[in-house]
Amino acid sequence: MRMYDILAKKRDGLTLAPQELEFFARGAADGSIPDYQLSAMLMAIYLNGMSDEETAALTDAMARSGDLVDLSPIPGVKVDKHSTGGVGDKTTLIVGPIVAACGVPVAKMSGAGLGHTGGTIDKLCAIPGFETQLEKERFFEIVRTVGLAVISQSGNIAPADKKLYALRDVTATIGSLPLIASSVMSKKIASGADAILLDVKTGDGAFMKTPEEAVALARCMVGIGEAVGRRTAALITGMDRPLGYAVGNALEVAEAIRLLGGEEIPDLREVCLALAAGMLHLAGKGEEAHCRLLAEQALKSGRALEKLRQMIAAQGGDSRVTEDPSLLPLAPVQKALTAWQDGFVEQMAAQHCGTASMLLGAGRAKKEDPIDYGAGIRFLKKPGDPVQKGEALAILYTSDAARLPQAEEHLRAAIRLSGEAPRLAPLLYARVTRDGVQRF
Repeated sequence: MRMYDILAKKRDGLTLAPQELEFFARGAADGSIPDYQLSAMLMAIYLNGMSDEETAALTDAMARSGDLVDLSPIPGVKVDKHSTGGVGDKTTLIVGPIVAACGVPVAKMSGAGLGHTGGTIDKLCAIPGFETQLEKERFFEIVRTVGLAVISQSGNIAPADKKLYALRDVTATIGSLPLIASSVMSKKIASGADAILLDVKTGDGAFMKTPEEAVALARCMVGIGEAVGRRTAALITGMDRPLGYAVGNALEVAEAIRLLGGEEIPDLREVCLALAAGMLHLAGKGEEAHCRLLAEQALKSGRALEKLRQMIAAQGGDSRVTEDPSLLPLAPVQKALTAWQDGFVEQMAAQHCGTASMLLGAGRAKKEDPIDYGAGIRFLKKPGDPVQKGEALAILYTSDAARLPQAEEHLRAAIRLSGEAPRLAPLLYARVTRDGVQRF
């Protein structure tokens, strides 16, 4: 088998066989296929697309290009959740404890953030002492005893994807639906969960800008999961504005703790309960409506907050933060952004908000950039809120005052004020399952 022949076949729009896609994925992982042929293949896929069968075969081959995690020693149905990336998206810190409190084990491997979106691992690293790199035996033990553990993704999970993603980033082939779907699902399948709930974001701060694009991606990923024997579903959720009031690692952990402790944060609470209900449904806990009630009870009773406390303690972190979030780091340099007119907050563009947080030190422009865990933005107003001229809209936090001007410029560009109360974009758009699309 030659890569040249596979390339020519896809260039001409023909369908590739599973063994040809396996040859391609294996060559990407072990370096036996040169970058110029891998790049040519990515462009051929970008231009000609792939069938559902091809996409499923490529995903399976990419998943098997490295380590396959076996979660079978952990009893019960293991359900994973994956977000396609958002701003202020601390849902794992809330949904994981809720689901675990309902008796469904959550053994999750997450990644760090890059660009305007944050990563769950970075948020957890803001907790003093928290260990994200654990031996497999210890990881399994915590899930068995606590019901919940979140660790860093292994370096050898889907190595073919790691190589291909890097090439996609520099060859203008990022925006290919089958390549996006195979990238996400190969890592989820390799991570060993029995079922997968996908949180597919749409809007200004998401890669899929329209609900239609998000549904198309979700249908592709759900089809892949079902094709390889994993029960899979997706929720299409809004990312036109940041989720919750906090953007930045320690700030988001503190907000998650406050919500689990009973504070009303309506948009964040609604999305988290919908995701938790979806995970519980996939785990066989009943119909969606019943699972929603289970999730609400776990949240209201305090059992979910206790699960978070137990996980933090088990992974070496200072669990006192669940009672006193002020123990989390907070950057010392602070500045308020104030309203420049009376009116209402009409828009708060999520991508600009995420970029502003990154510029304050809370995120990475490049993978090797350090993180300031106490940096970020705390919003005092959200879209739809009335404001008066001079009133604080947000507080910016950083450890380096030189970072403030550029970050403030991005945040100011993100916020639009108007004289009339705006009509807000939905939080929840649709549910996608193997049976079709249910629009809300």
